[in-house]
Amino acid sequence: MNENLNKSALFNGSCFALITTAFTFAIRAGILPELGREFNLTAEQLGFINSMWFLGFPISMIIGGLIYHTFGPKNIMRVAFVSHTLGIILTIYSGGYVLLLISTLFIGFGNGCTEAACNPMIADTYSGSKMNKMLNRFHMWFPGGIVLGSLISKFMTDFGIGWESQMWVLMVPTIIYAVLFYGKAFPKPKMEESTSLAQNFKAMLTPLYIFLFCCMTLTAVTEFGTQQWVGLIMSSSGASPMLILALVTGLMAVGRFFAGPVVHKFGQTGVLLTSAIFATLGIFLFSVVTGPMVYVAAVVFAIGVCYFWPIMVGAVAQRVPLSGALGMSVIGGVGMFSTSIWQPIIGRWIDTSRLENTAAGLTGSQLELVSGQDTLAKMVTFPAILIVLFIIFFFWQRKPKEETKTIAVAQ
Repeated sequence: MNENLNKSALFNGSCFALITTAFTFAIRAGILPELGREFNLTAEQLGFINSMWFLGFPISMIIGGLIYHTFGPKNIMRVAFVSHTLGIILTIYSGGYVLLLISTLFIGFGNGCTEAACNPMIADTYSGSKMNKMLNRFHMWFPGGIVLGSLISKFMTDFGIGWESQMWVLMVPTIIYAVLFYGKAFPKPKMEESTSLAQNFKAMLTPLYIFLFCCMTLTAVTEFGTQQWVGLIMSSSGASPMLILALVTGLMAVGRFFAGPVVHKFGQTGVLLTSAIFATLGIFLFSVVTGPMVYVAAVVFAIGVCYFWPIMVGAVAQRVPLSGALGMSVIGGVGMFSTSIWQPIIGRWIDTSRLENTAAGLTGSQLELVSGQDTLAKMVTFPAILIVLFIIFFFWQRKPKEETKTIAVAQ
C-alpha cells in the first residue's frame, strides 16, 4: 500500500520539522533576556510567554492524535506550517507583551502538530526493525536541533545580531520541510492495526497509566523548566548559558542514540530511578557552583534528563499497550502542559528572589546569580519527588516479564 512513497523526502521533511521545533526552543531561550530588556518585561511575564510554547504544544498534539486517521498527516503538517509561519512573523513584529503571548502560542501549536503527524506517519511508512531505527533517528533531532539552535543563537548574539534576525532563522527549516512535503503522497494510516478510542480511554483509566501520567508532569518540568530558563538564570554564573544548553542537549542526543541497549540492560524502572537521582544532583550543583564547574553540573544534569521523555512514553507503550497512540499523545501532551503551568511560577520565584536579595543589599551580576541559584534550589524539589515515585515504581513493576527490551521512540 505504501511502496510507491518518496520515503526519503517524507522522512527528511519530518526531521526538518522537528529541527524547527528544536530551534523555537533553543533560539527563544537565547533571546529571552533581550526580550525582557527591550519590552521591559518581568521574569513572571517572560514565564507566561514561555508557557504559551508549552501550552500550544499539548493542545495540538492531543487533537492531532484524535483526528490523525480522519484528517490525515498531510493536512496536519499544513496546519503546522501555517502555525509556525504566523508565530515567527507575529513574534518579529509583535511590539509588545500581548502579541508575544499570541505568537508563541502559534509556534507551540505548530510544534505539537509536527509531533502528532510525524510520529505515526513514520510508523506507517516503515515496518519492523526499520521502523524502530527511523523513529529513533527522527527523535534525535530534537536535542540535536537544540544544539544547533543554541550555537546559532550564541554566535549571532556575540556578534551583536538582534533577536529579530535570530527569529528569521527559524523560517529556514520551516521552508525546507514545506518544500520536502509539497506534492508528496503520504502513507495511508494503518487503521486495521489501531485500537478503538473506547479501548484507549479504558486503558488510560487504569492505576498504572494514572501513575505514569502524574510522573510525566514532574519529569517534563525537570527537563524543560530548567533548560528554558538557562539563559536568564545562568547568565551571571561565569559560564556561557547557550554553551550549557548546547552541552546538555548534545549529550542527550548521543544518549538517546544508545537508548535501546541502555534500557535493555537496566530496564525502564532502573533507568528512570537512576535518571531522577542524576537530575536531582545536577540541578543542585547548578544552584551552588559557578565558573567552569557549571559545565560539570550540566553533564550531570544531561545524564539525568536524557532518558526521561523517551522512557516515559516507552513505558506507556510497553506497560499500557491498549492506550494506543492516543495514550502516548496524551502522556506527551500532559508533559508539555505541566511545563506551561510552571513557567510563570518559576518566573515569579526569580522576581521574588530578586526583591529579597535587593533588600539584602545585592546588586548587579551578584544579584542575578544569587536570585537564579535560589530558584534552582526550589526546582530541585521536582526530581527529588521523582526519586520517591520511581522507587515505588521500581518495586511495583519488578516483574521479569515486564522488564523486556524496549526501544524508546519518544522525543
